Amino acid sequence: MMTRNCIMYLVVSCWFVMGANSQDLHYSLFDMSPLNLNPANVGQFDGNYRFVGNHRHQWKAVTLPYSTYSAAIDANDILNCNNVHTGLQINQDRAGDSRFNTFMVNTSVGYSKSINADSSLVLSAALLPGITNRSIDYSALRFDAQYNGWSYNSALDNTENFQRESRTYFNLGSGFLAQYKLDDEKSFRLGVGLFNLTRPKQSFFNEDAIKLDMRWVVHGSADLLLSEKIAVIPGFLLMGQGTYRETLFGSKIRYLLQDMRGVYRALYGGAFYRNKDAGYLMLGMDYDNWKFGLSYDINLSSLRPASNGRGALELALIYVLKIYDPKIIKRRICRDFM
Repeated sequence: MMTRNCIMYLVVSCWFVMGANSQDLHYSLFDMSPLNLNPANVGQFDGNYRFVGNHRHQWKAVTLPYSTYSAAIDANDILNCNNVHTGLQINQDRAGDSRFNTFMVNTSVGYSKSINADSSLVLSAALLPGITNRSIDYSALRFDAQYNGWSYNSALDNTENFQRESRTYFNLGSGFLAQYKLDDEKSFRLGVGLFNLTRPKQSFFNEDAIKLDMRWVVHGSADLLLSEKIAVIPGFLLMGQGTYRETLFGSKIRYLLQDMRGVYRALYGGAFYRNKDAGYLMLGMDYDNWKFGLSYDINLSSLRPASNGRGALELALIYVLKIYDPKIIKRRICRDFM
């Protein structure tokens, strides 16, 4: 019985570690983590500065929870040029019993251009250079050699020869985005993001052939006003990395509470489906310059018997700072001649 439990433990642990090692982090509330979704999202908002925070808590029912945190700031007006944007993002992800840790610091520089006179069509492009550190805690794992025939003894040597516990590398991403506003009731977004363009080495055993696969993302959404108060916001995401593929689609509904004199309040609700993996529900709210999102994944994959259907809880918070810049109007006073 002990041997059988050990084997099951190792299989599950390896399954999680391999999954974490071969795929980048991602969020269900993908549109509320804009720089993780597409570098070209940098500076694409109405305001001067945008602050973004994300947290995802996953697989608590199966193993040690996977925890992902992100924090970002971006600006849409650099060097007094409204077409140049920049941003800074930090990602922290810890996965499984080995505490497999990924820490990323990314910067982004983007450029956008209005194609027509009324700015109804805007195209954007950006680069995302960054530094990533990945590490693993071998002391948190148990090995066959540490079982003395009756029980586990952490004092026993695991007889393994690990060449390194961490690796740091440079990474590069890029993105493209098109935004089209048909009229006051209909607008559309379509983007493409490319990540891991440098294909950095990943092996903790110094195997040069083991590299991080490039990841591509295609995403789109629409904002369609159905009435004065109600709008539907459908969206989709297609993503691929190596042999892995993800298809996600669904829709949100927005109910407008108030929109007047700089006061904007709205409620959101929606449902999305991630192919062969999970479905999730989301709630959100816009409160003036604040945007809040909450989602919960319901596991539908082959891991469902172990997870009891419980997937991930996710939180997102965005604040947009708008600096009031009064225009100084110079007037020339003419003399009043009789």
